Amino acid sequence: MSTLANQLVTAEREEVARGIRLLLGSPAVTERGDPGAFELVRRRQGPLTSWFDYHCGWQLVVEPRLGYARLLKIRSSADSSRPARRQRSGRAPFDRRRYTLFCVIAAELLTVPITTVGLLADRVAQACATDPVVPTYHSESRSERMAFVDALRLLEELGAVHVLDGATEAYADSADAKVLYRVDATALLRLPAAPVGASRLAVPPDEISSCFEELLQESAREQRYGSGEVSEGGSTAQRNLRLRHSLLRRLFDDPVLYHEDLTEDELAYLTSLTGRQIVRRAAEQAGFLLEERADGLLLVDPEGIATDSRFPDDSSTARVAALLLLEPLTKAVGGLTTEELSSHTRALMTQFPRWAKHYQAAEGAAVLADDAARILVDFALARRLGDRVLARPAAARYRAIATTNDRAGAQRDADTAEEDPAWV
Repeated sequence: MSTLANQLVTAEREEVARGIRLLLGSPAVTERGDPGAFELVRRRQGPLTSWFDYHCGWQLVVEPRLGYARLLKIRSSADSSRPARRQRSGRAPFDRRRYTLFCVIAAELLTVPITTVGLLADRVAQACATDPVVPTYHSESRSERMAFVDALRLLEELGAVHVLDGATEAYADSADAKVLYRVDATALLRLPAAPVGASRLAVPPDEISSCFEELLQESAREQRYGSGEVSEGGSTAQRNLRLRHSLLRRLFDDPVLYHEDLTEDELAYLTSLTGRQIVRRAAEQAGFLLEERADGLLLVDPEGIATDSRFPDDSSTARVAALLLLEPLTKAVGGLTTEELSSHTRALMTQFPRWAKHYQAAEGAAVLADDAARILVDFALARRLGDRVLARPAAARYRAIATTNDRAGAQRDADTAEEDPAWV
């Protein structure tokens, strides 16, 4: 093979790997929002589609003329650790009201190709008023308009609606703001990733709350796996397909994949020769560094483009607290109670009096400790057991270790590292 051919093959391999990680970090890529990323996905559409279909069972939809690409990521179980977030500096998660308005706005946008923020708000208010379950929308309330703006801004980011004139944020200050939108109905219809639409479940509104978890599971049910068990009618091929997809979905979507969180079938598949080869090849093709430890697997993206959230990260007080609390948490063999965690947090706030200004209320230390613990749980660095928070093996990666220049100090460090060879 000529030098030029080798260079082309290398370039394609690198672009496919980057495209995989870009889509993992941002499943909806638009030409308007990120022209470079969209062009890469468009150019390598074929190998990217094949990679996601084989390894994860996820469908990649690319519409070159409409200027968007959508990776339909499906999980076998509900996960609340990645909520929709407001497109503002704080990036606060959506609450129930914003999720409700997001769905109502999306439904109303499907009926018009062009609209204004005022007309859209009127239609949303009418739709809410006629629904016995959805609370009425009051445009005269600033808090309601802020929620409306947050939901609409997320639809803008996802490429479902485009601003032609004005700025959506103006509506938060005045219900009389003038903003003109163009609706992309095709992109809007591609937003739901669930294989079973909510309308097909046919559950009366007053019964939804009592069977919500079951409805989530039904909406994510994929027919191609059959029952998933050979003894219950599923074929061996369907069973292996389900195991491969379930493992790789979690590996490429979660911070850490622990062996203890897997079923017996999943662990057997992962530790088999075929399973190990598939995992290693998939990680290599996607440009990840795969860490295989005694307790599980971890993927590292050298460029950091495959994740929507980072740790460590000093973007918020809670994230800084989470990193600082890892030290006492990893030292506590049986974990820390919520009171003990609050006590450590209070000590940090006393040591740094100008820090954590938003948590200076009477119960501020407890609130900050809870926020920090939630972050550690989301990143699989800790888990809750009753009223206790326990460090998980991957937390050892962030353990503080003193270093010295003399040989004795170096030997002490080596002895310390040998105490926990799994993740250090």
